Amino acid sequence: MDISLSQNEVIDPTYLWIGPNGQILKGKSYVNLTSTGKLMVLGFRERMSGSYTCTLSYRVFRNDLRAEQERFKTYKFMVYAYREPDYTYRMSVHFETKACNLLANDEFFEELKKILNNLISYLTCHIADPSYKCHSVKRPKHGIGTELFIVFQVNPFARGWDVICHQLPADCEDVTNSHIRQARWLIEEFFRRQESFLKHNYKNIPPIHYIDHSFQVTRLDSCRPGFGKNDITHSDCANCCVACDPGTYSPNNEVLCEKCTGLRIKHYGAKTC
Repeated sequence: MDISLSQNEVIDPTYLWIGPNGQILKGKSYVNLTSTGKLMVLGFRERMSGSYTCTLSYRVFRNDLRAEQERFKTYKFMVYAYREPDYTYRMSVHFETKACNLLANDEFFEELKKILNNLISYLTCHIADPSYKCHSVKRPKHGIGTELFIVFQVNPFARGWDVICHQLPADCEDVTNSHIRQARWLIEEFFRRQESFLKHNYKNIPPIHYIDHSFQVTRLDSCRPGFGKNDITHSDCANCCVACDPGTYSPNNEVLCEKCTGLRIKHYGAKTC
């Protein structure tokens, strides 16, 4: 009921809750209805998203109790399943090298991937989409040098992550996000040590070495299949992954739901078209 009614006596109140697709919710196994009209939906899933309507009926008497009137008030709510976004990190780093056409550059790149993967593998994280390019660079107060521009992503879904999730009593997004944060810290610490090593061993700098302060990190959000972001419809939770609206779907971990033109999807949270 609204604020004005909640602050007054309400005589013979009854409540009728109707869920998505016009379903009467009283008696449903996944619903808990209290005598004061409060609704709790248990085990809420994306397909339970949609319009929820509560109709309140109550009686109003004149002071002499001779006349009574039944009144109705209807309250409508839009309820959506949502989840916090999963996320990965895109990282970039520069290394100085002697020349671009050296076989040693490829060997160094492969070795760096192994080191980083070994560093974070116990967290069921792994290095994804690694690549590098070689460029000549003129830096302030230096001559022209040759640098390896290395880019990669840190992903929390290495082999075995789903096994760990199935062992948890609740959804594992908190665990995967915790793991990816730990992996970020380990990799940052690795490159900080490279910087420290060069400062203390400047007389024995290896041919391919880390360039100070070149390490950068960007967070990349992703949504589980059936979910996406919509900062227009859900401006109050623009960073949330919300169940895809009817008529849209998301088959992968992208952050936007796609329109389905092949058939009409009537439910929320579709993963296929």
